[in-house]
Amino acid sequence: MKIKNFMSIAAALSLSLVLASCGSNTENAKNEPADNETKVEEKADDTADKAEETENTEENTADAPEEDKDEEEKAANPTGEEVSLTMVTDFGGVNDKSFNQSAYEGLQKAEEEGSAKFDYIESHKEADFVPNLESALDSESDIILTVGYALFPATDEAAEENPEQNYVIIDNANENDRENLLGVTFADHQNSFLVGYIAGMQSETNNVGFVGGIKGVIVDRFEYGFRAGVEQAAREKGEPITVQVQYANSFNDQAAGKNIADRMYQEGADVIFHAAGGVGIGVIEAAKENDKWVVGVDRDQQDEAPDNMLVSTVKGVGDAVRQIIDEYAQGKFEGGEQTFTLADGEAVTIAYADNGIVSQEIKDKVEEIKQQIIDGKIEVPENEEQAIDQGWIEK
Repeated sequence: MKIKNFMSIAAALSLSLVLASCGSNTENAKNEPADNETKVEEKADDTADKAEETENTEENTADAPEEDKDEEEKAANPTGEEVSLTMVTDFGGVNDKSFNQSAYEGLQKAEEEGSAKFDYIESHKEADFVPNLESALDSESDIILTVGYALFPATDEAAEENPEQNYVIIDNANENDRENLLGVTFADHQNSFLVGYIAGMQSETNNVGFVGGIKGVIVDRFEYGFRAGVEQAAREKGEPITVQVQYANSFNDQAAGKNIADRMYQEGADVIFHAAGGVGIGVIEAAKENDKWVVGVDRDQQDEAPDNMLVSTVKGVGDAVRQIIDEYAQGKFEGGEQTFTLADGEAVTIAYADNGIVSQEIKDKVEEIKQQIIDGKIEVPENEEQAIDQGWIEK
């Protein structure tokens, strides 16, 4: 393994002993009189153990600020080991306000905690994938992290050609069972069902929209999970709800997203859910300009439209990345697959905007539906075939 151990066993044991007594003694140290050293000497004859305890207190007092910092870092990174990563993004880049940014923020948090150091390489077109992965290999990182299913072919090939290098791809399975590749996926259809239900219940026109990026297995989960959730709302309302669907054939063309959303709003939609990366920023702009509602994706996007955002699906990419880092530091990293679902808490969830638009009654019903999905009582489709077979949409 390439992890560097920054302390000897003896030093680690010593540090843990100091930290164990540091928490309570640091506060007391602030009120100690100036002659604390004299008091230690006076009590030195009581017992050897008591003298040693007092001496430790004095040492902690002298270094209190540094020890507090060490204690916080120790709690965040119990192994004391630092993992190096290089992240390769897809087209959106680290400021896409969506999927890539979530991964980037997770790495930033891990670096702040002292558990990782990282660099990143942004891709702007598909032709960038292979050379960017080659550049990442030059970094000699413990893990090369690729973000987005579009990167799978290049990542899979790199993993095959470099069996000693560890790879992680976010949002795609390890389709060819590479021993050095971990595929991380999320049950996006499940939380998409929840926001579809919210959109359907909230809609006043019984007309909602879905804007996708590029058609594929991943975005299918968003689309058909959403459409099934809308159908659940239609059944409860006893009224049909129209779902407009259009793809931008891009993940970064904001103008295309805005144009599509403008048309959908003009054709009667009052809520639109986007699963389109940077394209979705254009959808959000259209919602603001048309004074309509919008549903965010992958991370809490309410800051982009505080008065128009109903809710966002949240994909805990950052949390997943940090978990992978911790497992690597503990020697538990291995190739294979890992899938997060609604049952995994913050890894797959939703985030309501704090503007009070969605009623508490709807929120309570969503919690019931969420539990029914977790318990298997509601089956959520991942694609068109399943949606038809399960009766959510007509052929």
